Amino acid sequence: MTLETPHHKSRERSDDGLHRAVSEPPGGPRAWLVWGTAAAVYLLAMFHRNGMSAAALHAQERFDLGPALLSTLPVVQLAIYVLLQIPSGLLADRLGPRRSLVISLGVMAAGTILFALAPDARTAVAGRVLIGAGDSLVFLNVIRVAALWFPRRQYSLVSALTGLAGGLGQLVSAAPLSALLNGFGWEVSFLGAGAVNLLVGALVLLLVQDRPDGRRAPSHAFPSMRESLAEALSHRGPLVGMAAHAVIMVPFTVLGVLWGYPLLEEGYGLSARATGLLLTGAMVLPMALVPFLGRIPGSHPRARKPMALGLAWTVTLLWSGVVLWPGGLPPLPVAAAVILVSAFASVLAPSISFDYARDGLPEQRTGAASGLVNMSGFTSVMLGVVGAGILLDMGGDEASFQVAFVPMTLLCLTASTAMTVLLRRGRR
Repeated sequence: MTLETPHHKSRERSDDGLHRAVSEPPGGPRAWLVWGTAAAVYLLAMFHRNGMSAAALHAQERFDLGPALLSTLPVVQLAIYVLLQIPSGLLADRLGPRRSLVISLGVMAAGTILFALAPDARTAVAGRVLIGAGDSLVFLNVIRVAALWFPRRQYSLVSALTGLAGGLGQLVSAAPLSALLNGFGWEVSFLGAGAVNLLVGALVLLLVQDRPDGRRAPSHAFPSMRESLAEALSHRGPLVGMAAHAVIMVPFTVLGVLWGYPLLEEGYGLSARATGLLLTGAMVLPMALVPFLGRIPGSHPRARKPMALGLAWTVTLLWSGVVLWPGGLPPLPVAAAVILVSAFASVLAPSISFDYARDGLPEQRTGAASGLVNMSGFTSVMLGVVGAGILLDMGGDEASFQVAFVPMTLLCLTASTAMTVLLRRGRR
């Protein structure tokens, strides 16, 4: 039985400052249930995306890999994720959330099982490729659920809560996954994760609908990729969203994807347990504040710009301090504070980046813009992870970790500058 829910009229902000009347859904308990189920898929995807950090040293021993080769495992996964963002955005516009999320869970399950049973690095890479392909469909469809089920004024809040769900996935991929790997071993841990994919897929089939009125997404022809990209890039909002995502969520994601555990264990000499607790603790305070801060961009549009600029430049300047610290890595309390601020920025990134991505675009054509925003962020992550791996291979001491984060910091500086220029132009 489907629930019929009325739509209400509101006024939507565009990047040229104009407002137009649109018909939008009212939200409500049913919307939160549907979104919550979709968000569980994102939590699981983030677990898979960031699990290599806790598993890095295990994988290094299992497959006999050095730092540069080790970085290929998450980087190949991220490369597939990035390359598929635009096709995934167009597919999201066509298939709708329910079918897209089921497909993504099936593909991630296959990749996780292959990764669990991989006898060598080549097979492990194939598993990460499948995980990246499945992951590429997830986030765009979760925020599509937010756009289809909630009014625009709640969109930034729901996007922030989606980031919170991703943060929970990162939490599970840190200390809990490390404990599972140490207690039960490689195969049992990752086979269990593959089984969870299938269970969540059953929940999606049971609870998720594409729209409040129960209609499925229309199977219309794919829009031209060139036209979709040109439309998104012709508006300032998606460009600002791309720049924001390329800095605000990047540093903590680079740590979560691979280099957090090696930095703290090898760079600072912490135990695996202490490292897991530090990375887990870094997420707790930001996650607690998300329900309050995440609603600001939607409820107070004028606050969106200072939030974006403040987070971007804070993260950039803090990591500049890390890589320029005299004599090597800064003291552990300083590094812990930088990690905490980076986690705070990462959790809030979706509420800002994807709110900008919607400016000036009709709801049914936001997939390509969201794909561009996600692509920009994870391209920066991928380059940061690879750059760190190469520089660590060239070094061999504690100071190597300080040098390893130079590429990531330069990317953040570039993106922050670009966003500042775009927002200044918008005032003229």
